[in-house]
Amino acid sequence: MSRNDEVAGLLEEFADRLEATGVEYKPTAYRRAAENVREHTAPIENLAGEGEEAVAEIDRVGDAIAAKIVEYFETGAIEELEALRSELPADIEALTAVEGVGPKTVGSLYEALGVTTLDELEEAAEAGEIREVSGFGAKTEENILDNIPFAREARKRTRLGDARPVADAALSYLDGLDAVASAAVCGSIRRWKDTIGDIDLLVASDAREPVIEAFTDWPEADATIEAGTGKASVRASGTRVDLRVVDGDEFGAALQYFTGSRAHNVAVRNRAIDRSLKLNEYGLFDISDVDDPDAGQRVGQRVAGATEDGVYEALDMEPVPPELREDNGEVAAAADGDLPDLVETDEIRGDLHTHTDWSDGGFSIAEMIEAAAERGYDVHAVTDHAAGPGIFGNTGLDEAEIAEQAEAVAEAAEEASADVEVLHGVEANIDAEGAITTDDETLADLDIVVASPHSALGQDSDAATERLIRAVEHPHVDVLGHPTGRIINSRPGIAPDIEAVVEAAAAAGTAIEVNANPARLDADGDMVRAAIDAGAAIAVDTDAHAPRELDNARYGVHTARRGWAETADVLNARSPEGIRAFLDG
Repeated sequence: MSRNDEVAGLLEEFADRLEATGVEYKPTAYRRAAENVREHTAPIENLAGEGEEAVAEIDRVGDAIAAKIVEYFETGAIEELEALRSELPADIEALTAVEGVGPKTVGSLYEALGVTTLDELEEAAEAGEIREVSGFGAKTEENILDNIPFAREARKRTRLGDARPVADAALSYLDGLDAVASAAVCGSIRRWKDTIGDIDLLVASDAREPVIEAFTDWPEADATIEAGTGKASVRASGTRVDLRVVDGDEFGAALQYFTGSRAHNVAVRNRAIDRSLKLNEYGLFDISDVDDPDAGQRVGQRVAGATEDGVYEALDMEPVPPELREDNGEVAAAADGDLPDLVETDEIRGDLHTHTDWSDGGFSIAEMIEAAAERGYDVHAVTDHAAGPGIFGNTGLDEAEIAEQAEAVAEAAEEASADVEVLHGVEANIDAEGAITTDDETLADLDIVVASPHSALGQDSDAATERLIRAVEHPHVDVLGHPTGRIINSRPGIAPDIEAVVEAAAAAGTAIEVNANPARLDADGDMVRAAIDAGAAIAVDTDAHAPRELDNARYGVHTARRGWAETADVLNARSPEGIRAFLDG
């Protein structure tokens, strides 16, 4: 978790506790501040170090909130927040995760029943005590009890790889409806962030009620949360799916607006203001002749809105790919015509990191080669785990087994029905000091060596940096695999000095992997961009342990795109000859 996320979480807690104790207006200010701190591109700890004025430059962060942020970094606590916690000693984040339980409900149940945890909430509901509290009833108590199990599972953000298939299924369903003219995902899932909150869908239609009715009848929906005339929410596979229906002439503007990020939208909106235009979810409007631009959302003459590209083009910008919309220079690049030509999934020509049943995979060498051929790949690398620290179940191969496997790989490649160049390699282990735990003689005989950290993932940043630099400088290492070792929502992994590592990798001719396993997505977009800036190659690999996992390549490609990766930056988007040349270099 970044410090921006950490501080945003504190501000959100502040808002909830204020609301729970009956304070008016202030909670809204804290929530808006939290949103902008989370999305702000500058590290909040750096701004806090410069003082309250620097923090207050963040949109919607006033002097009082800025002072509290600085206080937190100076003392490790916010005195007023600590007082609120003492006044209401409840786990407000856990309790408000229960659908239908808001901060005010938490305050009421604490005052009446002393409820402070999910377990206590469940016990009170099971005992029939909640229905006896003023303002509650038997139905409310039943709903709370029904929603507690889901709240326990849904407190964490959802991994992209879990949410995207649900979004794709919903989108396919909506596209098949006669009343739907256009449909798209938006929000963080469209930007391919590694985790998402809810799934956001947008539809253009002239018949809103039939679309809403059909959506709430979607066979894959487990429950309807709410449904109105132009909006609806359902739960599917444990994730909330929100639908908004808009008019066709506003679809493009709405798609741009609801895709975000907020920081990107603010930058684009400011560009519109500089041109006497007004941009919002309803369209782009010329307000040069309007006396009161704030008189309504649709005031002025509409100049764009039906298509997203049209909105950007009307602002003299190239259309910005969703993955880049984080206010990291993409607005200026789009205005100058300098946006990167991002790599596409269908440009990947092979996978350089896969596993078989020789280590912890579930399929044979031949089956994995055949799966690669069915995807139309030109190259496929067999890189089973080498023995070493952190390998689950001691399934890694020792030097003798790696030599034996070389013969099996050659035989399978010879017998393959398709023309796929098969590389034999290994996923070697980087120990805590950065040494490769397979001997150099064995590594020298391989086509490709992916070296990855699997153990000592709690070491400090300096040790992690030295460790990875030593690994990428090893003469036989070709690719640094999943550099931090993180598992999304499970463990953070190591936190090296990214710039130092990628600069060393570039100098040594070692590629940085984007591990496309949706539980990893490691390196992330920030590290990819740093690697590209340093001149290091990127390898988008799936780490597949089964044929179906080769389909995860799209997650790696979109993660690479978040790092501004072009086709030329990606090692396995090159020809077999180009890949060989890199590995032999």
